[in-house]
This record gives sequence, C-alpha cells and structure tokens, in this order.
Amino acid sequence: MPKMKSNSSAKKRFKLTGTGKIKRKHAYKSHILTKKDTKRKRRLTSTGLVHKTDVYRVKRMLGAA
Repeated sequence: MPKMKSNSSAKKRFKLTGTGKIKRKHAYKSHILTKKDTKRKRRLTSTGLVHKTDVYRVKRMLGAA
C-alpha cells in the first residue's frame, strides 16, 4: 500500500504544538493595512489555535490523525 501524503498547503499553514493543539496565523494581515487600525493589526500578528471542531480535519490533512 502506498504512503499517506500530507496536504502541502496545510503543512505551510499549521503547526502542531507539544500538547497536540494546532497553531495557526490570523488572516487579513498581508495587504490593505492603511485602513486597519493599529490595535487590529497588532491582534492579527499573534498566533491563534484552530477551533476544536476543525482539529480533526486539520490533523487528517497533516497526516497526524
């Protein structure tokens, strides 16, 4: 049987933590930053976690489930 392939786009976007949670970056921080206030841009800089309802799907894409 062939090897499982992990989803390449998911590999670039998500990272597994030591406790098994999945880190992600916030969207809307790449362009058109002039109309966004500083507080909003600062919040978007920090990393977040994938919601618990999506964890199973993301882990399957990463080949970790």
